[in-house]
Amino acid sequence: MSVDFDQIGYRGATACSAAGITYRQLDYWARTGLVEPSIRPAGGSGTQRLYGFRDILVLKVVKRLLDAGVSLQNIRTAVNHLRSRGVTELERITLMSDGASIYECGSPDEIVDLLQGGQGVFGIAVGKVWHEVEGSLSLLQGELNGAVIGGESNDELSLRRNRKGA
Repeated sequence: MSVDFDQIGYRGATACSAAGITYRQLDYWARTGLVEPSIRPAGGSGTQRLYGFRDILVLKVVKRLLDAGVSLQNIRTAVNHLRSRGVTELERITLMSDGASIYECGSPDEIVDLLQGGQGVFGIAVGKVWHEVEGSLSLLQGELNGAVIGGESNDELSLRRNRKGA
């Protein structure tokens, strides 16, 4: 049985856990427009942002690019490009970088051409990141139409929330 991650929203802490980032990074990237939550944006004090699967995928890609030393300016350009791609296209993309620029490769031949041209020091196979995020989210709680779904909901805080109906 496959889960349709497009309709499930994940709170900030869950998105951080799945993407391997801090809440501070998540908040900064949302406030600056780098990666904004697509399910439910912040609507004032006290509202919970809800991130979709694609948002978390992009968060994890951003983290990997930052770890590789790519500038935030170049990452913004790459994120805008990724947003314009269809969901199924993302799974087939490999992002290559020389640390300064980011290149999109859609086939193994394009990767070889890039490397033979002396460009590309490292690559991020978005499809592999996709599967990592999918695996992480299958173990974490999400929300669908206000109902908590999935994950381990047996911790004390979750049990209290469920009893209160929050």
